[in-house]
Amino acid sequence: MRLKRVAGVLVLMSALVAGVFVVAPPLVSKIVYAAGAGEAQVAHEQLQQANAISQAFQNVAKAVRPSVVSVTSVKKATPIRTHGRAMPDTNGLQEFFGDDLNRFLQRRGFDGSAGPGGPGGMGGMEQRGLGTGVIVSPDGYVLTNNHVVDGADTVSVKLFTGKTLAAKVVGADAKTDVAVLKVDANELSAAHLGDSDKLEVGEWAIAVGSPMGLEQTVTAGIISAKGRSNMGIADYEDFLQTDAAINPGNSGGPLVNLKGEVIGINTAIASRSGGNMGIGFAIPINMAREIMDKLISKGHVDRGWLGVGIQNLSEDLARSFKFEGTDGVLVSDVTKAGPAEKGGLKSGDIVTRFDGRKIEHVNQLRNLVASEAPGKKVEVEVYREGATQKLSIELGRMDETAAEGGGKAEAEELGLTLENLGGENGARRYADRGTRGRGVRVAEVEPGSIADRAGLAQGNVIVSVGRRPVNSVEDFQDEMARQDLSQGVRLQVRADEMLRYVFLKSEK
Repeated sequence: MRLKRVAGVLVLMSALVAGVFVVAPPLVSKIVYAAGAGEAQVAHEQLQQANAISQAFQNVAKAVRPSVVSVTSVKKATPIRTHGRAMPDTNGLQEFFGDDLNRFLQRRGFDGSAGPGGPGGMGGMEQRGLGTGVIVSPDGYVLTNNHVVDGADTVSVKLFTGKTLAAKVVGADAKTDVAVLKVDANELSAAHLGDSDKLEVGEWAIAVGSPMGLEQTVTAGIISAKGRSNMGIADYEDFLQTDAAINPGNSGGPLVNLKGEVIGINTAIASRSGGNMGIGFAIPINMAREIMDKLISKGHVDRGWLGVGIQNLSEDLARSFKFEGTDGVLVSDVTKAGPAEKGGLKSGDIVTRFDGRKIEHVNQLRNLVASEAPGKKVEVEVYREGATQKLSIELGRMDETAAEGGGKAEAEELGLTLENLGGENGARRYADRGTRGRGVRVAEVEPGSIADRAGLAQGNVIVSVGRRPVNSVEDFQDEMARQDLSQGVRLQVRADEMLRYVFLKSEK
């Protein structure tokens, strides 16, 4: 009986187990289906989001492309004579094609014989440039780059509709690489201009233009960086950097955000191949608009002038002035009878604010001063001998030779050979450089020394050590004997008509 009971229990348990396996498959299927359906729904929602982003790019392209034009500039070649044979002036073409260009032209009859254009081979020979522009007003003003139209005899623009119009250069500014054109037309589709000051790194950016002559090309990327300067592209630089594809022919075209607003004018690329490598530069639209307005109203740009030599602060230089941090700009020289001197600015002052804006580096201050109108009174906040002072300075007018001098002080073993400013190589030789017979001349700098690394060079004139002026080699040696080189010594140096500071410091 006991065995039967056990057997019965075992049978019952088997049945129960079997029942579980009979019921389980439908439940599992439902669970799997539900999970699959959930994933599908999430995927569908994500696709909708992706499609919405794609639609945003499409909408920007539709909104902006009608405002983008192709710009063609034509420069008529002038003949030059080589061994009695007439050849066209090939200018920049020679740079790209070298001797191959000469051989090509000679094969086409440009050798003084009757060839293309008749005797002399000069008729109809032209140099053409292609760039991009953006319409900024319904009555035909077009914003582009100066280098797109520089030196051109004729300029034309091709509209989105395919119509080509003659264009007049209203004004151009080589210092910022901005130019404004005007076409005789009305009711054109004008682009909306944004606010480049509000841009953030990482925002989407769309470039529109005619790269390699391919009109109305749209590319996308992001804002990679802001405030790029010292690129050697223009005198006044504050570039936006983008990885949106920019190639030759994009110059002068718009860089646009996802609101369809123009935030920059595409200007240049950093490239080893001549084509896009993901590093493009655009003039911020706020800078371009300011220059554009001046060109339209006056045909040229008047810039403010402060009359100072300026340099960025290193930690050692800042410490030598008992100034905290490296934000701000050090005044290394003040032009005699210039606006800065008249307003009380002195060599050794550190400019911390200009017209209410915090100053962080040289390029920022240069751009701000240049953007102001000559004659405007501005408040300049400076740090001087442990205290903050506010000065009121009336800006002068910058001419082609005047500029706010920029420089760098490299802080790092002494390695100097010095000589007095006397005799033929002395005071008289350097008087017209403004040394006024004061200082000692650097005759030699040992490579790799403290002086070399600090930026001292042969021909520089050291006018002070610390706060004390020096008039001879003996003065220099006496003053240096009082200094602790391990803590660093500040020198004031005259070079290339400007005063600047350098900081010498031993590594030991």
